[in-house]
Amino acid sequence: MRTTRVLGAALLAASALLLTPAAASADDATPTPSASASGGGSSESAAPTEAGTGFRTATAIQQGQKASATASTGDYLYWQFPAGAGQRATAKATVTLPEAKLRHGAATWQLDVFDGLRRRQACASGESTKRASETATTVTLTCTLRPVRQWAERWSNDPLPGAYYLRLTVADVPDQDLGLAARAEVEATAESAGGAHDGGGELGAPLHAQSVTEPEDGWTGGWFSDRWAWTLGGGALAALLGVGGYTLTRHPRRRWGARPPAAAQPPGQGYPDQRY
Repeated sequence: MRTTRVLGAALLAASALLLTPAAASADDATPTPSASASGGGSSESAAPTEAGTGFRTATAIQQGQKASATASTGDYLYWQFPAGAGQRATAKATVTLPEAKLRHGAATWQLDVFDGLRRRQACASGESTKRASETATTVTLTCTLRPVRQWAERWSNDPLPGAYYLRLTVADVPDQDLGLAARAEVEATAESAGGAHDGGGELGAPLHAQSVTEPEDGWTGGWFSDRWAWTLGGGALAALLGVGGYTLTRHPRRRWGARPPAAAQPPGQGYPDQRY
């Protein structure tokens, strides 16, 4: 009974060691929204109220910061945000459409994401193209990228640390509706993709990230990941299981000086008394 309690306590301790660091790492990776303009923050943390018209003039935003812009239907709107290695970025755009009585039909809106080399990145999940009916008031687009890698081959199109560009525009709309006023709100967030996506190399410098703020964990990500937690926890658990297995299978100790019990013999099987 005592051995069972010791083994149970060891297994509980190993489980706590295995799960606690991973949970702490996930909490640390949660982005903190920046202060808006109405929150009394500095001008650097104030939510931008305009968008660029191209890659060179893209408005820089931080992770978790909302930005807005008012433009004409048919314009191309650009923003840029940072993403570091080991992060999975998600872009979201909500368009407030012109009044229904002014529109002449449905419209298709599209949200594209490009990396620092202006390569269009595919969405791993989300709906980046959506058609809004003639009576719809808003349309929401989302795009979740693949995890950002620390390095990649030149021929690949893998996401790399650096700046990422958002481009919002209408892809299909009646000609009569071009030029109608619309309002857009965008937000880019990022979460940890986990240690399974850690690579073995490191990029020399972020891709064209001069205009955006470096992520909290840096461009190459933090040194600690859940891979470390599972490795250390697995080693500790294996050691405790080894000690517990030895404790369960070892022979009982004899008290010092005690004589071992005599082997029982069936009646009549004893040796006769030999006398000479």
